[in-house]
Amino acid sequence: MRVLIVEDEPYMAEAIRDGLRLEAIAADIAGDGDTALELLSINAYDIAVLDRDIPGPNGDEVAKSIVASGTGMPILMLTAADRLDDKASGFGLGVDDYLTKPFELQELVLRLRALDRRRAHNRPPVREIAGLRLDPFRREVYRDGNYVALTRKQFAVLEVLVAAEGGVVSAEELLERAWDENADPFTNAVRITVSALRKRLGEPWVIATVPGVGYRIDATSGGTRG
Repeated sequence: MRVLIVEDEPYMAEAIRDGLRLEAIAADIAGDGDTALELLSINAYDIAVLDRDIPGPNGDEVAKSIVASGTGMPILMLTAADRLDDKASGFGLGVDDYLTKPFELQELVLRLRALDRRRAHNRPPVREIAGLRLDPFRREVYRDGNYVALTRKQFAVLEVLVAAEGGVVSAEELLERAWDENADPFTNAVRITVSALRKRLGEPWVIATVPGVGYRIDATSGGTRG
């Protein structure tokens, strides 16, 4: 999962980002409305965590832009205002959930996971392919019934590959979905992570390399090293 945090208090934004990373959720930060709209125009996010009171276009205007884009991306609005009419006006904009400051990080994580499941309601919560069973809520992976311990980054990469249901996912897309905007586009982190993930999952290799294109889950015969 990759989220955009729109929050003008640097300490708060960085604390949220760092906390989400510990939960294998990639996050970028925008400190104002203009930056948020720019990042939304060039990156693919699963959810926007949007502070209502931000400089530039405010949270309401950014929310309207997201809704008008037609992407269906869920919006979780953060606000210090806890009055019912404030929340009602936010929901009227198309916001999917509300969290009042101050809040516990774990509650934010639970709400993000719930929104992500709702966003992908047409997919089963537990995904199975090629002998793999991936539970995104419990953060558990099994292969042929045997539990496989993965690092947070390995799980995030596998989650993207499994969601593609055998389709090819480029290294660039994996970098975008499982890392964040600070990742070096020329890094070999994807290749290293996929290689380590293959070893964790064991033979026969279930992640195939499509030379010059990317990676996919091979439902028939494991895959090519690389």
